[in-house]
Amino acid sequence: MHDFGAAFASAFTLIATADAELMEVIGLSLRVTMVAVLVACLIGLPLGATLAITRFPGRGILVVLTSALMGLPPVVVGLIVYMLLSNAGPLGVLQLLYSPTAMIIAQTLLVTPIVASLTRQFIEDLYGEYDELLKSMGAGRALTVATLLWDARYSLVTAALAGVGRALAEVGAVMIVGGNINHLTRVMTTSIALETSRGELAFALGLGIILVVLSVLVNAGLIGLKASAQRRAYA
Repeated sequence: MHDFGAAFASAFTLIATADAELMEVIGLSLRVTMVAVLVACLIGLPLGATLAITRFPGRGILVVLTSALMGLPPVVVGLIVYMLLSNAGPLGVLQLLYSPTAMIIAQTLLVTPIVASLTRQFIEDLYGEYDELLKSMGAGRALTVATLLWDARYSLVTAALAGVGRALAEVGAVMIVGGNINHLTRVMTTSIALETSRGELAFALGLGIILVVLSVLVNAGLIGLKASAQRRAYA
């Protein structure tokens, strides 16, 4: 018990003093996550909205596939990206393997289906309400998508936050394509795994505490946005 108490004390000391190595790992984690979520939103928001308002052959398959990919195992994504970026892969010439860029690609593949699927659900509900009005105004498909995305912007932030939560907690894919290289690709989740195996509990606990706090903040944001959306709906 004394050892665990000392580890917690050391962990809080690392956080309170803004330990340089700790801050480096946290900073890289946040950069990789935010860039991946941004790219996923740029792809997933218009994709989800398009699936919500258009009808074409194969749409049902795409909808099912998008929903199924929300539960895609991270290690499978890591393996796919690894094969693409390895020297023997089609994108090996770019030399991106074991870099933050490779980690961003893997996280983007994990987050995009979440954003697209949630966006489709939100926009589908909204489209049923505004369909006739938009048609009477002569709005084309592009304008309809843009209008619905703007009107649902508060709900769509929840999709982005869900993506942030998924990306922050990811370990398998980023471990495979990033390699957990010190000062280059070591993020919070991979560092926790490494430091725990080394017996460096203080550093692992410090990162764990920060990760839990970030997860709580993300979930608090989701709850707050849902409550705000409900208040707007009944206003």
